[in-house]
Amino acid sequence: MVRILEFSRSDDCSDAEWETRIELAACYRLVEKFGWTDLLANHISARVPGSEDHFLINPYGIRYDEITASALLKVDVDGNIIGPNHGFTFNPAGFVIHSAVHMARPELMCALHTHTYAGVAVSCQSNGLLPLSQMQLSVLGEVVYHDYEGIAAPENLDERQRIVMDLGSSHCLIMRNHGLMTVGESVGAAWCYMYRLERACRMQIEFQKTGAEWAELSQATIGQTIEKSQSLYAKDSFRPVGTVEWEAVKRMLNSDDIDYRN
Repeated sequence: MVRILEFSRSDDCSDAEWETRIELAACYRLVEKFGWTDLLANHISARVPGSEDHFLINPYGIRYDEITASALLKVDVDGNIIGPNHGFTFNPAGFVIHSAVHMARPELMCALHTHTYAGVAVSCQSNGLLPLSQMQLSVLGEVVYHDYEGIAAPENLDERQRIVMDLGSSHCLIMRNHGLMTVGESVGAAWCYMYRLERACRMQIEFQKTGAEWAELSQATIGQTIEKSQSLYAKDSFRPVGTVEWEAVKRMLNSDDIDYRN
């Protein structure tokens, strides 16, 4: 923790970048609080406002519960650290996966990747996420898949094109035999998509443990529920994804954990 406390805001950090850093640091803390971490693995990135090729990512070696706004590294799409590095570097796999998204989808602010028990377990199933219940249907309309190609690495940058192709215009990517990734037009949106996708995976695994027969839903019901779910979270709805829920969980975080803003 001593090294964390030594971090401070860079002199050339704009107000817009600083606010994004605070949002991203909050996301890291909430991912830890909800139990989605894999020790030092995984990554969440956010685009630097006003930049086409700079994004923020976690320094490798710092736990999610230690992340602060000033600790985040600024990286370009070529893998160069811009500004202070605090003596740290970043996870190369994170660079490959996240730079793919930020290069291809300029409307997206954030990408979030996890290796949770439930997420990996569902990613290993040939049929992926199943239309078992309302929880799965609430997110299935956004779910697409990317086949496993081995550990992501800078020497295999052509995988970025396939990640982008598989993601398309969706917000939830199940990376087969690997884990989950969500993206959003804001940090809060990416977190909320992950919340819904993680819960859907967890509930599927819990149901499968019972060995009970699946009470199948009609295709009409499945289609109607998916369509309704997507309309509920649309930008012009009363609960656009990443707004109401995100502010609620941040209030929970701020009640006992505000040093992430440093």
